[in-house]
Parts: sequence; structure tokens; C-alpha cells
Amino acid sequence: MPPSPPLRERTAGPAAPPDAVPPDPPVADAGRQRPERAALLRRIGLRVLALAVLLGLWQTVTALQLWSPVLVPSPAAVWQALLETSGTHDGVRGYQGHTLVEHLGISLRRILIGAGAGVAAGLVLGVLMGTLPWVRVVLEPAVAFLRTLPPLAYFSLLIIWFGIDEAPKLWLLAIAAMPPVAVATASAVASAPTALVEAARAIGARRRQVVTSVVLPSALPEILVGVRLAFGIAYSSVVAAETVNGLPGIGGLIRDAQRYNQSDTVVLGLFAIGVSGLLIDAALRLLSDRLAPWRGHT
Repeated sequence: MPPSPPLRERTAGPAAPPDAVPPDPPVADAGRQRPERAALLRRIGLRVLALAVLLGLWQTVTALQLWSPVLVPSPAAVWQALLETSGTHDGVRGYQGHTLVEHLGISLRRILIGAGAGVAAGLVLGVLMGTLPWVRVVLEPAVAFLRTLPPLAYFSLLIIWFGIDEAPKLWLLAIAAMPPVAVATASAVASAPTALVEAARAIGARRRQVVTSVVLPSALPEILVGVRLAFGIAYSSVVAAETVNGLPGIGGLIRDAQRYNQSDTVVLGLFAIGVSGLLIDAALRLLSDRLAPWRGHT
């Protein structure tokens, strides 16, 4: 008779299975995404409806002939002006030898260079005004003075100084774009969290390190708002910048068409400025969300 196995071997059952790994939580809640998608569709639908209503009112006013077509062109006339300025008709290419896209592109290049220089100068001045009290005392009145001046108020002086070529236009856009960035940056830098600044100093950070690593990141959302305002002001000033020798350019196109009572071309130029301005602002808003995603969530 063979010996019986030990008690431990007789009582031990099969090896216990390893602990089951809990399932991963769902990546996204479909029920939460559905209301957000519906809200987005409602916003888009309301905007499309509002645009359709405005176009309908515009068409109704022109069809009733309440005003002369020279004063209020019809949507069809503006569409025809778009077709004529976008190609070659009767041997004439676009408007004054340039298409509408070319006029708009030249104006955008001026805005990019001029407003870009103004934004850069505003950032430097804003950081100095926000970190050095004596610089703020000296420069704040001058920045506020420039912010209250309309562009046409000093454009004539810029023409006297720099002539009628590109220089006065770029200077005008730079001066118009600089004050809002400087004011926003100075205010944001001056109101940086004191606890974070003191903590950085306590671990041995120098002034420049405190500014670049603590102050500027905390002030970035407000700075980006100032940049958006600056480009908006510069864009609204492009017509003033192109009143003198502005062709080619969208502002010069509007001014030249106004001289010959071509109201359909004037309205087309205004639409081109407005639509491209909305696209630029949307791009800056997207950039702000990417660079400062914590804005509105803290």
C-alpha cells in the first residue's frame, strides 16, 4: 500500500488564479460629448440664420429702391464686383492691375510687419514698466497719450518724416499696435502672484530668471489678449495707412473706388477686410488657447 501524501498536499487545491486586472475606464463619455456637439451645431445654425436674415434685408432694401444703387449697391452688384476684381475682364486684370487677393495680401503683409514690430516693442515696454516702477512712471503717460490718438492724427507727420512709400504705413501700424500690448503686459506683469515670485527668489533665482520663468508665464493670457487687440486696431487702421499711395492694397482699393463712386467695389473691400479680420482673430484665439490652455480654468 503506497504511503498517503502529506496533509498539505492533500488539502491544497489548484493554484489560485492571479488577480484579474480591472478594466480601464472609458476614454470619453459619449453622453457628455453629445450635448457639446448639439450646442456647437446650434451656434453655427444661429450664425448662418443671422447671416441669411441680413442678406435678405439687404436684398429687400435694394429691391425696393429706397436709395440709389450708387449709395446702396445690391448683393448681385457686389458679387459682380468680386468676379471682376478676381480675374481679367476686357483686358484689365483685377482692379488697377492687381486682383482682389493680391490687394488683400499686400495689406496683410503690411499689417504683419508693422503690427508685428509694434507688438514686439509693446512687449519690451510692458515688461520694463511692470518690473521697474521708475520706468512705469516715466513711460506710462507717453503710452497712454499714444493710445488715445487716432491714426490719422499723426499720419500726416509720418508722411512728412518718411515720404509716401512703405515706411509711413508701417510706422503707423506699429504705433497703433504698440500701446495695447504695452498696457496689457505691464498690468499682467505687475499683478504676477507674489507667492510664486517670492518662492523663486527664495531658491536663488535671479531677477531675469524670475521674469522669464514665473512672471511671464503667469501673465501670458493677458498678454495674448493685448496682442489680439493690437492686431485688431492695426487692421482697422490699414485703410488710414493706405490713404496715400496705397495701391496696391485693400485700403488703397477702397479709397480709389470711393473717388469714382464705385460703391459696389467699396463694399467688396469692406467685406474682404472684415472676413480676413475674423480669420486672423480666430487664428490668434486658437494660438492663445494653445499657449495658455489654463486660461478660464483656474
